[in-house]
Amino acid sequence: QWDDGLASAALLLMMLVSLVEMAMRPLMGQGVENASILVQHLGLVLAMFGALAAERHGHLSTLGGVGQAAAGGADGAAGTGGAAGRVRRLVQAFGNAFAALVCGALALASWRFVATEMETAHKLAYGMPVWWVQAAMPLGFAVLGLKLGARCATAAVPKVLCGGGLTVAGWWLAHTWDGTSITFWPATVLLVAALLAGSPVFAVLGGLALALFWQDGLPLASVALSHYQITVNPSLPALPLFTLAGLVFARTGAAQRIGNLFVTLMGGGVHGTVLATAVLCSLFTAFTGGSGVTILALGGLLLPLLRNAGYPEQRGISLVTSASALGVLLAPSVPLIMVAIIARVPINTMFLAGLVPAALMVLSLLAFGGYLGKSVARVPVSAGGVAAVPPSRPSLQGALAAAWLAKWELLAPVVAIGSLVSGLATPTESAALTAGYAIATQAWAHRELPWARLRACLGESAQIIGGVLVILGMALGLTNYLIDAGIPDAAIEAVQGVIPDRNLFLLALVLFLLLAGALMEIYAAIVVLVPLLLPVAQSYGVDPVHFGIIFLAAMEMGFLCPPAGMNIYFASAMFGKPIGYVARSVLPALLAILLGTLLIAWW
Repeated sequence: QWDDGLASAALLLMMLVSLVEMAMRPLMGQGVENASILVQHLGLVLAMFGALAAERHGHLSTLGGVGQAAAGGADGAAGTGGAAGRVRRLVQAFGNAFAALVCGALALASWRFVATEMETAHKLAYGMPVWWVQAAMPLGFAVLGLKLGARCATAAVPKVLCGGGLTVAGWWLAHTWDGTSITFWPATVLLVAALLAGSPVFAVLGGLALALFWQDGLPLASVALSHYQITVNPSLPALPLFTLAGLVFARTGAAQRIGNLFVTLMGGGVHGTVLATAVLCSLFTAFTGGSGVTILALGGLLLPLLRNAGYPEQRGISLVTSASALGVLLAPSVPLIMVAIIARVPINTMFLAGLVPAALMVLSLLAFGGYLGKSVARVPVSAGGVAAVPPSRPSLQGALAAAWLAKWELLAPVVAIGSLVSGLATPTESAALTAGYAIATQAWAHRELPWARLRACLGESAQIIGGVLVILGMALGLTNYLIDAGIPDAAIEAVQGVIPDRNLFLLALVLFLLLAGALMEIYAAIVVLVPLLLPVAQSYGVDPVHFGIIFLAAMEMGFLCPPAGMNIYFASAMFGKPIGYVARSVLPALLAILLGTLLIAWW
């Protein structure tokens, strides 16, 4: 588990360096030499080795394997018997083989990028050359190729041969044809086949970017440069640090304490429990960085509360699943930060801009989704069908007592947003302060975070962010090619020629993003689509901040739409229900979120 260890150490160092710099800057002017650049490059180490850990745990996002990963990994999900099982294994082997070839090509492209940096001999901090850290890219892609290629076989020797052979073959292809123009359409066929076969999303995006650069005879190192640029972006270290803070709260008793507060404050009846569920899931997703984590952390707590209050089980599953998608508009949501980075909007501006739309989306879900309707059951029952204790009424005294127990958790948003808005901390330092606050309060105030659990939180954060950043790097390479090819300008002319009206454009935008959210992982969608669609939206007079909020609101629908709708798969695994059962249950929520997004768009 060396990959977990290296990624976790990088994440821990990112937090410590930022906190030391923040504490010593007012006293000495500087605490750690070149602190911000050092933290950014630690993010590169986290990205590469976190991706390796994500691969080992089956957490690399795929189009065909998303549900399997949510249920516990793709390895054990495939059937093993009969002709169907053999065909499935062959299809999976093809997807993994393609990914290994792409990783070999990316390793060569990364090595050539690092070689140019070795010649310039830039220093990172304390005399350490920058290329020492950049070398994690070719090493990481090479090892990732070995591991993905090894998945094509079951016995030890074939695993080694497949892993090594496919990775070396990818390296050789890139070395041989780099700078040479090739025909694009064969690559298109391979890419589509690999995507459908369950090849990781990053490999498909990376393969597409490599093929496009190959088509024009451009150096493949440009793709590696794009990956490097996104992983060392000055604002990007905030993502893993906020994710760590959210996971610490999710893996301790914080969820229980906050849940008790909301239920006590709003009452234990049907309406009170529904309101508490919707608000709590939204707030929790803003901190965890992923609505799937919210379902896993709160589902076991909230569904029994809804059932005992007399709420139908399917409606309860629908509410938890859909409400967990709404937190991306609230600070310090990771997608909100990503949109701010890609759209080049101040992060604190996006934080403030998301507050009212987030509340509107929760209200739309409850009102248009029918979760507060009169047709729901009103007779409280226990899980066994026996009449339960009547639900409690809202209690100020009980709410104050519950608030006191949850006081450390309630102060977390104040720490996160207050330090940033006040100017006391940069976005990265604010995230580090929030992560440190979460660890300190749960470890010492509540004594619920032993070292083993903290290690698990660090490892899980590294896997989540590593899997995301490797997608973002490949997506940025693709985006840079499309921008250089003039695609945004051509899109503006084409769209304005067909849709002359601003409101009609916004309707088309929302519907397009609904489809994109169902087919693309949210972070890839942000990196690929925001740079392409933002200029088009601006040509219709849409402000970049408004566009960012519309984009994220529409992406919330994508969490509930297969095949990329992660919430469906997480809820199916959490509640033990078929995917079709969960998918049918969230249909009213989809309509409600669509109406809420249109309200935001036309506001």
